[in-house]
Amino acid sequence: MNQRRILALDLGKRRIGLALSDELGISAQGLETLERTNIREDLARLSQLVLERGVTLILIGNPLHMSGREGRQAEHAREFGARLKSATGLPVEFWDERLTTVEAQRVLRESGISIEKRAKAVDRLAAVILLSSYLDSRNL
Repeated sequence: MNQRRILALDLGKRRIGLALSDELGISAQGLETLERTNIREDLARLSQLVLERGVTLILIGNPLHMSGREGRQAEHAREFGARLKSATGLPVEFWDERLTTVEAQRVLRESGISIEKRAKAVDRLAAVILLSSYLDSRNL
């Protein structure tokens, strides 16, 4: 069995939620959220993370409209993905992220944690939900 780790990104304007798969591609674990600075610095930090964690595939949330059509945010995600692919040399895949942030907010709200902590955790949890749905689809 080929062992590979997948790094999932939930792209935002100010933060990037991160999640990493186990080597068997069964589970997703949230990583510390990346506070964005500028594109060069963001790519450098993600490239370093890829090297440190033995990542072989990068998964980026594809922010589709509820209708399924791509909009401006999806265009930004594809541009970022192309630059990240160039920086790391790794394949980049896009995965429908509709409702991942909504689901993450619901889970966090139901957990009863404070609004401040919820705001910090939502990007990470959205990335975990994104990666989990991708892994589930492959392991059916």
